[in-house]
Amino acid sequence: MSTYGPQIEVAVARVRAEITRLHAELFRNGLVVWTGGNVSGRVPGADLFVIKPSGVDYADLAPENMILCDLDGNVIAGTPGADRSPSSDTAAHAYVYRNMPDVGGVVHTHSTYATAWAARNEAIPCVITAMADEFGGPVPVGPFAIIGDDSIGRGIVETLTGHRSRAVLMANHGPFTIGKDARDAVKAAVMVEDVARTVQLARAGGALVAIPQESIDALFDRYQNVYGQAPQGALK
Repeated sequence: MSTYGPQIEVAVARVRAEITRLHAELFRNGLVVWTGGNVSGRVPGADLFVIKPSGVDYADLAPENMILCDLDGNVIAGTPGADRSPSSDTAAHAYVYRNMPDVGGVVHTHSTYATAWAARNEAIPCVITAMADEFGGPVPVGPFAIIGDDSIGRGIVETLTGHRSRAVLMANHGPFTIGKDARDAVKAAVMVEDVARTVQLARAGGALVAIPQESIDALFDRYQNVYGQAPQGALK
């Protein structure tokens, strides 16, 4: 790590700690089972990101076993965790970071309701204000892709480029979310599961009622730019 200088070393340590904490949030919010799912975070000031190791129990995750990668998904030799295999989704995360420079965090889960929509290859329609607030419209479906190379990453980028949603339902697979940082991406993962469940339950009771586009736009603008204590705006 000395080749990166002390500032980058500090940044990497902070991201390792944050990514460890955020994996616990996935578990706490019921978005993952066993060792599935992953969170990654870009290292500020460097072409690096941190991601979880593959197949490790959530209870055993720690900053020192998180894995540091470059933006091609290569593990940085000689760093803590480098003796382990990174998440099987590492190539997808790396592709997103290379092609969406404003993205600081990526999350993947197989959360139940969002994955059910993905299994149908069906976008979640924007029929509740929480969706308008958080996603600015429907949550789209991305193309089917096999794990192992950057095909999933390409599908994420193709689907979300120019789209206000920070979540995509990869067909027959499950949700991926992006954010300005890893915490923002985890929030999107929590919210996409919440709206997927609510809209599914609503549709079981009858026809869904669309929100007019102008109202969606107004809700999104208010939530992204006015709501809260220190508005940061939408992910660009």
